[in-house]
Amino acid sequence: MKNTISGKKMNLFIFLTGIFLVNALTAEIIGPKIFSLEALLGFKPAQIPFWNNIKLDFNLTAGAIIWPVVFITTDIINEYFGKDGVKKISYLAAALIAYGFGVIYLATDLPPAEFWIKINNTDHSGTAFNIDYAYGKIFRQGFGIMIGSILAFLISQLLDAYVFHTIKNKTGGKGIWLRATLSTLVSQLIDSFLVLYIAFYIFGGESQWSLSQVFSVGIINYIYKFSVAVILTPLLYVAHYLIDIYLKNSKSENAFALD
Repeated sequence: MKNTISGKKMNLFIFLTGIFLVNALTAEIIGPKIFSLEALLGFKPAQIPFWNNIKLDFNLTAGAIIWPVVFITTDIINEYFGKDGVKKISYLAAALIAYGFGVIYLATDLPPAEFWIKINNTDHSGTAFNIDYAYGKIFRQGFGIMIGSILAFLISQLLDAYVFHTIKNKTGGKGIWLRATLSTLVSQLIDSFLVLYIAFYIFGGESQWSLSQVFSVGIINYIYKFSVAVILTPLLYVAHYLIDIYLKNSKSENAFALD
């Protein structure tokens, strides 16, 4: 089989899209869980005074763990396929996330089998336990989370692509670290707060967060995402080097457009 440059470009785009989609969808599903980084590392809550009686603990959404993979993949796609490539996968991911939430909604609404309820009616310590309620509570976090996740995701992705491409044009394609860092700095500021505000404040219902909780978790999420993005910046250079070798770049193929 003849392995052409266009064929390699398509393979690359499919591979990057796969990484992007699986991490984006997984992050959205596990995102509602808030975990304590201090507890994970064996420390007491930091309780750092911030503003207007807000105290910062290192509480993060579980989705934040793998979210840096999403925006690093976004930067790589933007580098080789431009804004159009990022837009295509962003719209596709948003549609698949909506589809995923829809399937989850239907699954949690299915009537449970009686035997399933009975054999799972206590936890490991013998305390009464309703597994169907827990299943729904975990997976069906609410309409607000779906709306907040999709809106925040789309806005931050498109903003990331715009900032990245604008800086790339102004710098003549030099300084990958600069456009990757600044695009993440801007886009994740929006993403980190918008999703929490919509999901847990506007549509929080009985579990509504206070604004101080939104800011507290949002700030820590933003610091984490941006810090990890900076730490992982060398991976962009490694990826760029390996991709260039794979595509066997020539001068006429330095910039790619997704047709």
